[in-house]
Amino acid sequence: MAHANPTAGQSAVELKAQIKVEAAGTPFVVWREPAGEQFVLPLTAERLTIGRGDEVDVDLEGDDQVSRVHAELERVGEAWVIADDGLSTNGTFVNGERVGARRRLTNKDLIGIGDSGLLFRDPRAEGDDGPGPTRAAQGTSAARELTDAQRNVLIALCRPFAGGESFASAATNRQIAEEVFLSIDAVKGHLRVLFEKFELGDLPQNRKRVKLAEQALQTGAVRPSDFG
Repeated sequence: MAHANPTAGQSAVELKAQIKVEAAGTPFVVWREPAGEQFVLPLTAERLTIGRGDEVDVDLEGDDQVSRVHAELERVGEAWVIADDGLSTNGTFVNGERVGARRRLTNKDLIGIGDSGLLFRDPRAEGDDGPGPTRAAQGTSAARELTDAQRNVLIALCRPFAGGESFASAATNRQIAEEVFLSIDAVKGHLRVLFEKFELGDLPQNRKRVKLAEQALQTGAVRPSDFG
């Protein structure tokens, strides 16, 4: 059974909300309700229930394939496990494989419950390149081929997103220049190269900057720790 990754096609506002939680370093889950709204929940309790209704911690109301109490997320030491233990009618899946009773989760595991997909993220394992369900985003190869100067420009471009403000926008050329100690013309030159590296050259000028910031954050070219 295929379940959609809830972070696919994130808007800038949704991405900022996720980055704000990720910066805290606490594991979290991301999901969407059927109408499309994204939810991000830090896993701060020892155990959380997934199902439908007001009595569960992760409410997948609107997905009629989900049992009232469908599964549990449980902390075991420093790890997290997903447990079904026969609670659900239709089963629980991780990366497309049905969970027998319990399964330990790793960073970027996709939990399938009913027709809903929940992405498990553990910022502590951000350097782990182990298997995960996430499709390589556009610009991933570009993120590995940046010079130090280009990466510094990207970090400065994305800095307004660091606080998770809903209405933040990408930094201006002047703001970037002041942060990285370059001339505005030099910043413009680096941005032109970055637009091409991230395959954004055909976008309208007023869309390029925000889209570049989104892709830099989505591909890991810029990480929350870079804003420290």
